[in-house]
Amino acid sequence: MFMFLCQECYDRKPRIISKRCRDDHTICSNLDARHTFDANKCLAFVVRTQSVSYKKVRPLSVLCHLDLCRQAIRYGCKREDDCYYAHSVIELKTWRVQRNTGISPDEIVKISTKYNEEREQNSSKHKGNRLLSAGGDWSKPRDGAAGKSLNMKMKFACAQCLRDGLISEPNKALKHCTAKARHTWTKERWVLLVKSVERSKWVQVRPLPHAKNYPVQYDICTQMLKKKKCNYSGNCTFAHSQEEKEMWMYMKNNNLFEMQQMYDMWLSLTAQIRQADGAIPTQPVPEDKYIAMPTDFAEPMNGFHCRLCGRHSNSERQWQRHISTEKHKDRVFSCEGEDEALTWSHRFPGPCLDLCPKFDGGCPDGVGCDYAHSLEELQEWIERRDFLRQKLAKAREDMLIMPDEFDFGKFNFLLRD
Repeated sequence: MFMFLCQECYDRKPRIISKRCRDDHTICSNLDARHTFDANKCLAFVVRTQSVSYKKVRPLSVLCHLDLCRQAIRYGCKREDDCYYAHSVIELKTWRVQRNTGISPDEIVKISTKYNEEREQNSSKHKGNRLLSAGGDWSKPRDGAAGKSLNMKMKFACAQCLRDGLISEPNKALKHCTAKARHTWTKERWVLLVKSVERSKWVQVRPLPHAKNYPVQYDICTQMLKKKKCNYSGNCTFAHSQEEKEMWMYMKNNNLFEMQQMYDMWLSLTAQIRQADGAIPTQPVPEDKYIAMPTDFAEPMNGFHCRLCGRHSNSERQWQRHISTEKHKDRVFSCEGEDEALTWSHRFPGPCLDLCPKFDGGCPDGVGCDYAHSLEELQEWIERRDFLRQKLAKAREDMLIMPDEFDFGKFNFLLRD
């Protein structure tokens, strides 16, 4: 989806994502800076996968080359806006459309907004009704077939509140969450929660992993079973709970491959339940019953944004706590979604960047050896070391790593001189 963002906030380090202020349309939503929005706006797009990623589209000029910048794709271009090559595939495609048709950024945003609104309306009208008639009362098992029905409760909650331990659902108008902060209720801000009969705890269910061929049966992540924590830096395609496994099976068997489809079905079922109950109005929760959270009274989209994790932080303290987590530091070195993710053909580098002295006669340690077992493997280890150092340098420049942070786990030996 294309939109306009404040470029002054976007270009600062660490990055801040701020749109047009709701109360005063002449400034951006970053009330600490109050930049004039129209004079500083830039075309940007948002990509929603497991996380939310915002990237801007730089203005097209006669000097721009319609080709990808290799440095930007791999670890971040140091020239940034001075580079004449595209810094993302979508930026490259946008430039080509602009050069071929002469379309303006304002028209791009207008067309994108109209397309997404029509898509949501059609999804609610057609897919929601079809899925409801096919799934029926999904919370009660009917046919006994595995994965065809579920015996769980389901609801959608505000993702920003959930990160701070508060489960808040949308209000009746589906415009904001019910917390004091009144976070905007949009696609990138809701998450699916389910609760089984066996456990009285709400568990988050991630989107169904996309694949060319969906598996017959989903398995639970072995790290979650052993350590109760998954250390995989990318998007783990194994279920992280029994509830998530059952929900994924239900979604796959009922052709529900997108979270938007589940959301449409949930809306339809909720409306039916309210109608069956005679539209009994729910009692509002008194103000003193609310639990004040750090996200309360926060301006939506105002705060530091991590481009690696797709998370927002409403304060500098919250930002420092986020970039100090192990998961974030793993993402600094992750090759997820990048071309080079497919180029590493050998083992992860060992602590000794040299050829194994026993390899000619057959190394008894095998893949557990700390040395390289061929010239090709040694050359790749050296390339990976240089590549990781460049990614770390770019992360420090963008203030995605604390200045005094030098502990990066298994990557430490590769970063030493």
